[in-house]
Amino acid sequence: MISGERLSETGQWLESREGTRWWFDSGALCLDFAYTGPMGDAGDGQAVGWEQLVNSADLDDWLADRSAVTASTDRDLRDAHTLREAIAHVTIALASGNQPLRRDIDLINLYAATPDLPPRLHGGSRQAGRSLPRAAQALSTIARDAVAVFSGERDGTIRGCDADDCGLLYVDTSRAGTRRWCSMQRCGNRHKVRQHRARQRAKAEAQNFSAPQADSQPTAQ
Repeated sequence: MISGERLSETGQWLESREGTRWWFDSGALCLDFAYTGPMGDAGDGQAVGWEQLVNSADLDDWLADRSAVTASTDRDLRDAHTLREAIAHVTIALASGNQPLRRDIDLINLYAATPDLPPRLHGGSRQAGRSLPRAAQALSTIARDAVAVFSGERDGTIRGCDADDCGLLYVDTSRAGTRRWCSMQRCGNRHKVRQHRARQRAKAEAQNFSAPQADSQPTAQ
């Protein structure tokens, strides 16, 4: 798991092949979860083989960063991988304008139908129910978030980063619906750098073109 201070309610730290870390806010809990594994070759931050949830302890760490749960089991880990794959498949299909497979929809609905994390108002003097919810309940909450996102119940559009060399997907929840980059500190900043360099090259070429050329003809005696 890539640790670090959380910068927003949704999102997580990712790391490129070169070791560069950046904050990627996917805009939805379910997409955050999908990006704990290989969403195909989706940008250099998520190459094939990427895996944050290698064992149940990894799952516990990822969930604990969002809600405290009891220790997960190997079965919870298998369920997490199954749900995550279904969410990834539906996300990619919708971003591409394709119809998701019924199998993936059925899996998400199956996990969403189980008990989820109950809402809790802090400040009381008594503990209601279990001391901590189970990992399975956290997975149900993730599945229900996927239902809300994919059904259009929640505002936002699934988009891909505008950078040609990035395939990260996110839910654009901006008010004007104009988000372009997976992260301003990554692809947004790289775009600005490229634009600046292009302007500098164009300026240099214009100066060279307009500079007076030396007369190559010999001076008459």
